[in-house]
Amino acid sequence: MLNKKSIQEIDVDGKKVLVRVDFNVPMDENGTITDDRRIREALPTIRYLREHNAKVILMSHLGRPKGKFNMKYSLKPVAERLSKRLGTDVTLAGDVIGDAVQTIAGSLKDGDVMLLENVRFYEEEERNDKEFSKKLASLGDIYVNDAFGTAHRAHASTAGIAEYLPSTVGFLIKKELEIMGKALNTPERPFVAVLGGAKVSDKIGVIENLIDKVDTLLIGGGMAYTFYKAMGYEIGKSILEADKVELAGEILKKAEAKGVKLLLPVDTVVAYEFSNDSPRKTVSADMIPKDMMGMDIGEESSRIFAEIVKSARTVLWNGPMGVFEMPNFAAGTFELAKAMAECTGTTIIGGGDSAAAAEQLGFADKMTHISTGGGASLEFIEGKVLPGIAAIDNM
Repeated sequence: MLNKKSIQEIDVDGKKVLVRVDFNVPMDENGTITDDRRIREALPTIRYLREHNAKVILMSHLGRPKGKFNMKYSLKPVAERLSKRLGTDVTLAGDVIGDAVQTIAGSLKDGDVMLLENVRFYEEEERNDKEFSKKLASLGDIYVNDAFGTAHRAHASTAGIAEYLPSTVGFLIKKELEIMGKALNTPERPFVAVLGGAKVSDKIGVIENLIDKVDTLLIGGGMAYTFYKAMGYEIGKSILEADKVELAGEILKKAEAKGVKLLLPVDTVVAYEFSNDSPRKTVSADMIPKDMMGMDIGEESSRIFAEIVKSARTVLWNGPMGVFEMPNFAAGTFELAKAMAECTGTTIIGGGDSAAAAEQLGFADKMTHISTGGGASLEFIEGKVLPGIAAIDNM
């Protein structure tokens, strides 16, 4: 997947270039964008195309409109924010396909930027419908995919369209593939992976792929309790995937057989209720009271994990260490993010909640790379083929 043609290897002068971006940004109830990082990440590709006299036609989805024109999911706020970021007017087409859109596209001058309305207003988008893909392709001369966050979806605007136009990846996807690809294939060592989040089932493929690559695997978050159960520990009311206990036991054995250090938290912060205000205390991992639940890794675990992370040359982190949305159970995630910020090696956050945590805790700008794809980065780390990238022309 790493030998894909990049935007710099194709002549865009005077051409209409269709760019799939990921502008699926969070908004509040008034339709105000609360975090425009995904818009900012797309700017290098858009600016490059404008500087090289392309006519730029952007495509994105927003939310889940379920194939209906629902203006709650309109990209109008995105067009306004993008106009400010670019310092030029971005025309929002009122549709995705059709004569009116063709007319606007046909009137673009070199360096102009237009944004199609939400591609998911059409159910054909998620079905990867051939006719819909053809209609999208008819708007341009070249296709550029720069939406890493949706590259794991075989949709019309991410994969189908590439059958009908010369295609390349943009700077964002190129960066994702280079940085994460290097970490997975030729990492500087020691290579440490930190996995958290609630469920083992979400990360099985990731663990199995990483166990063959890393020197140390640190496991925290809710998934740790399933591993504790496999070790015969009492876990009280902690989150548990009972059907994954056997698998967790197998993973522990596999790591041992491969000489990979797999470390679980040695202590855990427990509470009576799933609430920020619940009385809490720190206990040894094998001493969780029956009437309490694990909510975060403990202070000693935070210290051990931080030391390992700080001395690593490559660190890959996916998933928080505790219920970081609640301030009383955010310490483990905070200490991990801080350790990554202090690490002098390559530090990569694999999207999703970890990216949100790093942003929220003020460490985002200290990381080498924060992936823009949650599900896509997980599938990439698992070693899966991402349809949106596989469809692009090879070098």
